[in-house]
Amino acid sequence: MKTQSVRGTRDFYPNDMALRNWLFERWRAASRRAGFVEVDGPVLEPLDLYIEKSGPEIAEQLYWLEDKGGRRLALRPEFTPTLARMIAARQAALPTPIRWFNISRCFRYERAQKGRLREFYQWNVDLIGLDEFYADAECISVAVDAIQDMGLTPDDVEVRISDRRLLGALVHKYVGVAEKLIPRVFAILDKRDKVATDTLAAMLNDAGLKNEERQRLERILAFENLSDFDSIGVVREPADTLKHLFDLLADYGIADWCRFDIGVVRGLAYYTGPVWEVYDRKSEFRAIFGGGRYDRLLADVGGRPMPACGFACGDAVLGLLLKARGLGPAAQRAAQYFVASAQEGKRSDVLLVVRHLRRRNRATQFDLKGGSLKRQMKKAADAGAQFVAIVTAEFAESRRVTLRDMDSGEQRDVALEELGA
Repeated sequence: MKTQSVRGTRDFYPNDMALRNWLFERWRAASRRAGFVEVDGPVLEPLDLYIEKSGPEIAEQLYWLEDKGGRRLALRPEFTPTLARMIAARQAALPTPIRWFNISRCFRYERAQKGRLREFYQWNVDLIGLDEFYADAECISVAVDAIQDMGLTPDDVEVRISDRRLLGALVHKYVGVAEKLIPRVFAILDKRDKVATDTLAAMLNDAGLKNEERQRLERILAFENLSDFDSIGVVREPADTLKHLFDLLADYGIADWCRFDIGVVRGLAYYTGPVWEVYDRKSEFRAIFGGGRYDRLLADVGGRPMPACGFACGDAVLGLLLKARGLGPAAQRAAQYFVASAQEGKRSDVLLVVRHLRRRNRATQFDLKGGSLKRQMKKAADAGAQFVAIVTAEFAESRRVTLRDMDSGEQRDVALEELGA
């Protein structure tokens, strides 16, 4: 019986690995261009780290175990709690603002489906210690920079932005929902694009919202511009502060990537201010990025309160979008050079040329089994080699090879010392 891979995980064959490395390179480049530095932490964390942040029900969504010492540990589902724990441990010694990024291997025990896996990679960018909107705008600009670097445009994706404080004020002061019910309403609204309209209405009804309150909620969720809230005096202040964020995004030169969307809630309870998600314009896929402000998380894990914001981007949905748009790395060559022998069985001269090229940092292969020149040329083609260096019988005396350009078919004699220069 063949052994199957675990459901919700992936095997990375060469082409898949090339895409993964291509993505990681662009994530790292965008982070470093903005002055963020890379960090990492353990893949195993105390289960309580996630329960404290999201509540005991989160354990149902995690891979967790009890070790031989009776400690409950979990495979990390995201990096932000680890980041908060790391900062809390050395908070006094870290200069602020803290600008960290990370590429994590993460795990979630949920139903595997298109774009949502049980094992995935996630890019995290976090800015801690700055409570001004520049921090939020900086994080959004890093995300857009990476998106641009991948070849995507504002015609392909958009950043939808809202603010938990604005939505909270609307739900409480305008809709009339009791303050204690707001977290539950937020959790329901976060499912708005995932469930049918009548199902959502039933969920809001079960949460205790009266028919009039549900109608008011639907009314505000239909608003498309921040100016629509000018007539609602009770939310003027949070609406004005969000307008300021959009002004900053215009200064960053990325206003055409961004739009206001009051329906962006973000399901995680620790968000405290602006929240945002990146979606494809055609709405073919679930959210690609997600982030926001989480000013209370440091205190929740035992640290000193510090303002913080950041975002995460998983590789699964992004990979689907790039494939759909025909974007990604160019076909990879397994070798730049292939060294072949015109004489069967003559291997020492071949290895001398191979050593020379590899010392010059050129990706080089040769036929480990040997054989006819025709066979070796086929192996060179299979490897996608750009050049074939053919070692002839005269090499020992001339120290020259016949260099064939596999793309053009042209050949010329090249001295060994010039090869690979």
